[in-house]
Amino acid sequence: MSDRAQRTLQHRQDLMVRYLQAMASHSAEAAEGEPFPMERQRGGDARRSAARPRVVADLRVSDIMRRSGAVPTVTAGTPLLDVARTMARRHAEAMPVTDGDRRVIGVVAESDLLAHAATLAGPKGDTGPARLFAKAKVPVEKATAVALMSTPVVTVRPWTAVIEAARTAARARVRQIFVTDHHDRLVGVVTRNELLHALVRDDNAIHDEIADRVLRELDIPSSQVRVRVRNGVVTLTGALNAARIAALTEAVKRIADVSEVDDLLTEI
Repeated sequence: MSDRAQRTLQHRQDLMVRYLQAMASHSAEAAEGEPFPMERQRGGDARRSAARPRVVADLRVSDIMRRSGAVPTVTAGTPLLDVARTMARRHAEAMPVTDGDRRVIGVVAESDLLAHAATLAGPKGDTGPARLFAKAKVPVEKATAVALMSTPVVTVRPWTAVIEAARTAARARVRQIFVTDHHDRLVGVVTRNELLHALVRDDNAIHDEIADRVLRELDIPSSQVRVRVRNGVVTLTGALNAARIAALTEAVKRIADVSEVDDLLTEI
């Protein structure tokens, strides 16, 4: 494995660890009735944002989902070959099957199509689209989405808490989860990656909180401290007196999603 691939794998593993820490922290805080702070909205008044931080418990699927207009759909009568072409063109991992009222009645997964695509090349080298849909009981040119769609569909509501949507996606082992209203009509979609990033702040958000809030509250000029954040690990360099070094490192350790503080500050 190349160095770049190893770094990518390590980053994903670190991100997942931070996600699990967020889930555990949320459960503990919820038991105490005190949700922990999430990423502040960028822009606007920094002092006001710091005073009223966003919390995980407040995040709803509607805050992060992609609206239904951006979600490709098919009907039960859509030819399977058209389903395959649309999924390939849109790089979709799954497509919801909807009725005339946009109610979600099934889903066609990329894995289903790939499983049948594996039969394209027969033992004698014969190929052809008819082999793609062996599950279909009718000729491929007449087969439709209903031949491969799975039911029932795992869905969440726009008002579902992000933390619960993440658990639902994990239990169902799906990469994306469709969002429906109380009439089961499609209103959006959210991916596991989007759920993950909603629960775990990125390095830029951690950096901004240190620079915009922590240094200001401790009355430390930003010119005296350099802050670098990588995969949740905060590195502090610069020169401060001993009391301020201790106060700064302790304040940074208390920030949600900071996994480690590398204190390279020197005393003056």
